[in-house]
Amino acid sequence: MLYFIGLGLSDYTDISLKGLEVLKNLDFIYAEFFTSKLFGDNIKSIEELINNQIITLKREELEEENILLSKAKDYNVGLLTGGDPLIATTHINFLVDAKKRGIKTEIIHGSSILSAGTGISGLQPYKFGKVTSIPFPDKNFFPHSPYLTIEENLRNNLHTLVLLDIQSDKDRFMTVNQGLKYLLNVRDSLIEERTDLLITEKTLAIGIARVGSKDSKIKAGSIDELIDFNFGNPLHCIAIPSKLHIIESEYLIAIGSLDKSVLNDYL
Repeated sequence: MLYFIGLGLSDYTDISLKGLEVLKNLDFIYAEFFTSKLFGDNIKSIEELINNQIITLKREELEEENILLSKAKDYNVGLLTGGDPLIATTHINFLVDAKKRGIKTEIIHGSSILSAGTGISGLQPYKFGKVTSIPFPDKNFFPHSPYLTIEENLRNNLHTLVLLDIQSDKDRFMTVNQGLKYLLNVRDSLIEERTDLLITEKTLAIGIARVGSKDSKIKAGSIDELIDFNFGNPLHCIAIPSKLHIIESEYLIAIGSLDKSVLNDYL
């Protein structure tokens, strides 16, 4: 049997009671944190709760050495992940491969940034369009797709949830500030060939940090206001609103400390 168990967003106390009970009775428990990361978390704390050992895997161990499926043929095995276990494509591939091999599976869901991030933004969830992710740029790697996705959503009067790069193995986590600078850099690279660019320094954005923790942070404002704002420790994400409903605008003023003057073009 192969179990996929979501740990939620913040620390080990986010695990469901169902997840804890399953973990207590598994033969092997593996964890990966390259698709997510729990802050304030301690593997030892989880091990003490379940009286069982947890083995943290590197990406190559999980994806190339196929440890999960080889063990799950003969033992009860669990994979612990941050957030919800089926948000990452990697985990869906394991689920499909297990089915093909006749290995039984069970999913124990956890809270996800896709729901919590849109919720805490104060924007109405059904008005979100395609989600996008901003990667750390590298030599010969500077995709424009995050910017273009946001533009497409804005043209369709849809909000955008922007996820920011996580490189746990390098202890590298993109900040709201870096994400916004990335978008402006893409804008700058497109200026010469386009006159209809939608994202500028005055575009409204919502910076979100540490969703699910006691010190979560949300701040709304124009990009030029947020780009130097200190959001503190990771993990961070961004929401880019389209036109706002009056309830959304009231939330951003009351909870997101938004200056009312920024709202002129959004109501």
